[in-house]
Amino acid sequence: MRIFPAIDLIGGEAVRLYQGDYGKKTVYNADPCAVARTFREAGATCLHVVDLDGARDGTTANFATIEALAKQGGFYMEVGGGIRTEERIRQYLDCGVSRCILGTIAVKDFDFTVRMGEAYGDRIAVGVDTRDGFLAVSGWKELSQERGLDFCERLAANGIHDVIYTDISRDGAERGTNLDLYRELLTIPGLRVTASGGVGSVGELRTLRDMGVHAAILGKALYTGKLDLKAVMEEAGMC
Repeated sequence: MRIFPAIDLIGGEAVRLYQGDYGKKTVYNADPCAVARTFREAGATCLHVVDLDGARDGTTANFATIEALAKQGGFYMEVGGGIRTEERIRQYLDCGVSRCILGTIAVKDFDFTVRMGEAYGDRIAVGVDTRDGFLAVSGWKELSQERGLDFCERLAANGIHDVIYTDISRDGAERGTNLDLYRELLTIPGLRVTASGGVGSVGELRTLRDMGVHAAILGKALYTGKLDLKAVMEEAGMC
């Protein structure tokens, strides 16, 4: 199972939000590149980056920071947040990003998402963020009428196989991840699932790995010291 330590960006700084609430922000480091270096030193080979400014308003306010992270090298690096055009996808891939995550646009323009999947293959993933089971978009400020599980079935049926699924109620809350949800997702044929939101123990990671989850994103638990990334990476199969 792949492990993706996370860097969330607001104003060029590494931050964490509580359950997606921009009013409940904690700044952990003003230098995201320094954070990435500590992840690499701990043995990480993957990196998950979210432009929270972009997710909220569609801008590229954090592009220079993301480009700097990509240029450091040493990671399979995926980026999400505000990626709503093919031009933005190309911009990120051209600067060294390994994979782009489509979020709001995947819900609002499904046909575009399918076309991008056809054009870029596994360099495209879809971020599926849900609140009470329903899709949340535009920086988690808007709720869709479609259930996340139904949306994942549509994605897989249309050739989009990589999804990063977040239960917002668990994100940054330090109360564990939604294991039952991931068990249900794994019944969808052809879906590769990345677990995101609330992962906070090696035991949970073992359970996710053993049930067949493709990858897991680690966020607040790393920043607060609840999880030690080096210990996680040394755990058998956590690479």
